[in-house]
Amino acid sequence: MLGKNVGNFDRKLRIAVGAALLIAFFALPDLGLRWLLLIGIVPQVTGLLGSCPAYSIFGISTCGMK
Repeated sequence: MLGKNVGNFDRKLRIAVGAALLIAFFALPDLGLRWLLLIGIVPQVTGLLGSCPAYSIFGISTCGMK
């Protein structure tokens, strides 16, 4: 299991962006290539879990000092 590497502001931003993309997916049925909006699942999951695999790979952490 990955450790927490996503700080509070980063988590809130990820959840908001993910929610906006998923809302757009359901609200805009006639939009061409609307399935691309499903990418909003990724920031939602990483924001809710507080852990980002890409951050782990690159050694990034937006969490405060431990």
